[in-house]
Parts: sequence; structure tokens; C-alpha cells
Amino acid sequence: MQTLIDHKTKPLGSLGLLERTAHRLAGILHSEAPRLEQPQMVVFAADHGLAARGVSAYPVDVTWQMVENFLAGGAAVSVLAQQNGLALHVMDCGVARDFAERPVVAGRPRLWHCKVAYGTQDCSATDAMTAAQCDTAMRHGAALVQALPGNALLLGEMGIGNTSCASLLLARLCAVDVAKVTGAGTGLNAAGVARKVQVLREVLAWHDGVEEPLDVLAAMGGFEIAAMVGAVLQAAQERRVIVVDGFITTAAVLVASRLRPAVIERCVFAHRSGEPGHTIVLQALGAEPLLDWGLRLGEGSGAALAWPLLESACAMLRDMASFASAGVAGQQTEAVSA
Repeated sequence: MQTLIDHKTKPLGSLGLLERTAHRLAGILHSEAPRLEQPQMVVFAADHGLAARGVSAYPVDVTWQMVENFLAGGAAVSVLAQQNGLALHVMDCGVARDFAERPVVAGRPRLWHCKVAYGTQDCSATDAMTAAQCDTAMRHGAALVQALPGNALLLGEMGIGNTSCASLLLARLCAVDVAKVTGAGTGLNAAGVARKVQVLREVLAWHDGVEEPLDVLAAMGGFEIAAMVGAVLQAAQERRVIVVDGFITTAAVLVASRLRPAVIERCVFAHRSGEPGHTIVLQALGAEPLLDWGLRLGEGSGAALAWPLLESACAMLRDMASFASAGVAGQQTEAVSA
């Protein structure tokens, strides 16, 4: 594959990250002329008991309100998904509210009812989930992937308090000081971030000694993160391209990679977010993000923005001429002296 890329009508490596992305997509899809088909964007949504500790600038009601906004087409990911031809799904993994049934209509976002419970428990005082609940959420995520067509899965999420969960997972699984991986989330000021860090230190102390990936996920994660872990494992098994959005979705990939390291080979990382922990977890995974725009919205918005770059990478492999086919002279093997 590298030889094929190197013989396109261009200087070696001149398309930079686009070439490396094309190489990865070709490997995932096992094709020298890859095509991305029926891409599926899934926003995994759930609430968190830890939010009651004031770790977010927004009230918990925003989770269910944003789910309604996704379904109504008014959210950033809704707009970007429609623009880029991405089928949009919203998965209720554990939102603290029931949603009315929606008719399944082609072209509209689809709601999947996969609620494990009405939000997790406050992980500063107990486990966020039982082991059984964590397993159920993961199975729901895997089952959803199995039900969806196409060869590409784009990850998005929604849940007030879930940047705290991502920070906790990263701090424990990568043995990093939680202060270094904790940011403003939905917009906390400096005092709010300091308070958030203190709460997260309490959580880590409460769960001292919990080290195994699934135990850490159950103790400190969220239903939506657990569902994403299951979805990532299933999508990787099916050789789908997994487009990873921001900090929370990357934390889910981190957990999945601790269970099956090779899942990283199926992932394309859309962007580096403005959350300080995201750079650290990307480095831990050896990931090279496509964009670096200071995004920190979540929802899958960064994945949707990066999608055209993936299509361009595939088009370059399929359609760009080689030196031989175009009758263009290739690079000389030795430099010519003046």
C-alpha cells in the first residue's frame, strides 16, 4: 500500500497526513481502492450522578434537552451530519428522563431506547455502575453496531458531567495526575475547575486500588462511555472505520484498547480538542488527529467536520494517477549535480 501511495503523481510524502490516513483506511477496509459506505453517526447519551457535585457549568436537564435538540435537527452535530450525508442516531444509554417514541423516517435522526438506568450513581460515594449494568451498556453498544449498515461508525456523546468521567478514566488507566487532565468542560471558570479537580481527587481516593479496565469503567465511567466501548469493540471486529471525536469518545477508545489493543488500528482520530486531557490520551494511544481547531463541544461535531478528509483520502487512493499511468517522469534515484 505504501508503494502504491508513493507512486502517485506527487513528491514522496507531499500529501502528509492525508497519505497516512489513506494508508490506514485501506488497511481497515482491506482494499487498494477503499470506499466509505453508509456512514453512521451515533450520539451516545446518558446522565451522571457525579453531576450533583457541581462538576459542570450546566444543569443535568441539559442532557435530555440536547437529546431533543439532536432529534429536532437543531444541534451542531445534527447540522453537520446532514451536510455530510451521515445517518444520525441518538442512543439513550441512561438519560434521567423518558423519551416518547418517534416514528422511524428515512433521513431523520433515529432514537434508540437502550436505557440501563436513569443515570449512574454518584461515583464519589459508590460505584457509578454495577458490573452487570456496565456489561449491559457494552452489550447495547455492540448490538447497535450490528444493527446498523455501512462500513464507518462515527462516535459522538452527550451527558452533563462526562468530561469528569473521561478525566477519571484517563487518570487511573494512564497513571496521570487528574489535575493535568481536567479542564473547563462545558465552561467552568478557574474556581470551578479547581473545585472539579478536588471532587475528582475524592473519587479516585474512594476507588483506590481499582485498576482493571472494566472495574475502572464500572466504578467511574458512564453508561454512554460503556456503550461506546462495546460499540468500538464490535465495529473493530467488523472492520469498520471508527471515527473518534473528542475527549470523551477517546476515553472510551482508551478503555476498549486496554481490552483489545488492536482496536486502535481501526480508529481515525478526528481532532485534538481544547480539553487538556485530550492531548495526553491521544499521546498515550499514539494517535495523530486530523484537525486541531480548539473544539470542545463534543456530540460528534469534530468527527463530522473531519469526515470530508476521510473521503478525500479514499478518493486519492482510488482516482489519483500513478507516474506510470499518467506518463509522468518519476523522481530520479540520484540527485543531479549542477
